[in-house]
Amino acid sequence: MLRLPSFDVTFRQLIGASVALHAILLIYGHWQDTHLVVKYTDIDYVVFTDASRYLTQGLSPYRRATYRYTPLLAQMLMPNIYLHESFGKWIFTGANLLIGVLIQKILRLRGMSESRAVKFTALWLLNPMVANISTRGNAESVIGAMVLGSFYLIMKRRIGWGAFFYGLSVHFKTYPIIYSIALLVMLDDNYGAQTGGSTEAVSRGSRQRAEGASGSAKDERSNQSLVVRLAKDAVDFITWRRIQFGLLSGGWFFLITGLMYYFYGYEFLFETYLYHVTRKDHRHNFSFWFYNIYLTFTSPTGTLVGVLTFVPQLALVLAIGCCFGKDIFFCAFLQTFAFVAWNKVCTAQYFMWYIVFLPLLIPCLASNPRMSLRSQGRNMLLGWVVSQALWLSQAYNLEFLGLNTFWNLFLASAFMYATNVWILAELITGAEYEPIFGERGVIRQVWSLLPGNDRQ
Repeated sequence: MLRLPSFDVTFRQLIGASVALHAILLIYGHWQDTHLVVKYTDIDYVVFTDASRYLTQGLSPYRRATYRYTPLLAQMLMPNIYLHESFGKWIFTGANLLIGVLIQKILRLRGMSESRAVKFTALWLLNPMVANISTRGNAESVIGAMVLGSFYLIMKRRIGWGAFFYGLSVHFKTYPIIYSIALLVMLDDNYGAQTGGSTEAVSRGSRQRAEGASGSAKDERSNQSLVVRLAKDAVDFITWRRIQFGLLSGGWFFLITGLMYYFYGYEFLFETYLYHVTRKDHRHNFSFWFYNIYLTFTSPTGTLVGVLTFVPQLALVLAIGCCFGKDIFFCAFLQTFAFVAWNKVCTAQYFMWYIVFLPLLIPCLASNPRMSLRSQGRNMLLGWVVSQALWLSQAYNLEFLGLNTFWNLFLASAFMYATNVWILAELITGAEYEPIFGERGVIRQVWSLLPGNDRQ
């Protein structure tokens, strides 16, 4: 059983502490930008602001070289020009706080007490890495808030709003499309079957009974051919809820994307979406593929290899979604972790894509008798940190000392990739699988009976 730090604070106090942390970093960042040669603000934030400036002049945001995002982001940050250059950083900070609120609400929905949920939420709201990335001007927290918000709304059976925010998140950044299969798996026949009634704890045994079939049905199924079984499964998979979610989320995505195409043309499609398919980036890239990209940067085969790297990546993400989709948060963490580990481009900001799910994953690991979070969790965290530190040490020698450390960087990237594969395997084989919904579509109170989970 995981023993959390023995501090007793309310959620409101936690929010206040998180606001203070972000404010301190924002103030310090402004001082560093003003007085030091090395700037605190991320170069991406400068790109966002320049694109917003072009919009205020009635021009396309894509006049700013390397702006490869939706015009909606530049429009959202136009107050950077009219009000203050740090306005966007406060938006990103607000998105961080919203994510904290959503994490707290989701933990409570799944049966955790208020006091214990606050401690897990603190893993996000007081995380210095998360606060640093957002206050430097990175927009990943906005995407995270959209994704987590869509999951929460779907849990609350507000499928229309959930589909809207999910479609919007895919428009902003393509990677949330990887959650589509998991969301469809989660929306099974029991989804929304009961809109009220008891929310008592549902045991793991009841889950097994709900998912199991009768003996006679199993015998009948075993006598069917593989083709017939697959066809029947495919037909059973098509339900009204799944069709509704697919049409709504896809409709919102194509509507918003179509409007942007109407105003900005092919340039919008290429810079926002198509560029990333053939993207080559051999600098500041943790990816295992970066050395191959570096060696074949001007070769036509480099583009082909870059496209082919999507095949194992998407196959793995699809398999995870099919297997674990009913536990959407556990599944989303695994999918995102795998997507980032196998991606041909990987920077530190990508880590926020899966860290956002960590406070929702750790309770399952903590209550799992097959996995010791104290030892295995510590080892996984240590391996993750050490592999990055090794890579950063070689990157420092290359970027700041001018040493030729490309081969060393490749070895460090290979070690980091192997570490990520090991972590993924540990989680898949050792973590507890906890479906969101139980019998009659009731949200399962998986943490209500945990030791120390006193209700308030």
